[in-house]
Amino acid sequence: MKVFCLNRRASSRMALALLAFCSVVMARDLDQDEALRLRQQGVILPLEQLLQQALDLYPGAKLLEAELEEKHDVYIYEVELLTAEGMVRELDLNATTGHLLKDKED
Repeated sequence: MKVFCLNRRASSRMALALLAFCSVVMARDLDQDEALRLRQQGVILPLEQLLQQALDLYPGAKLLEAELEEKHDVYIYEVELLTAEGMVRELDLNATTGHLLKDKED
């Protein structure tokens, strides 16, 4: 019986640790109304500006998807491009500064 209680306690701790980890890692997607409000307040740069920056890195690329997310109190444009070579690239751009945070093959 003691073994069962220890396993149950360990499982509970593991579940709490996993929940805490997931809440830290998760990003929050912003809707278009919130994005517009942040843009009007000057908190984030226009998507068009940063999208052009991303497309300049891969001439001939096509936009697949763009999202505005908040991760750890940082606004990030996540952009997916299909390059002229047929590769999908995922770029993360700091929506406030325009700095490229991530550029990887997806």
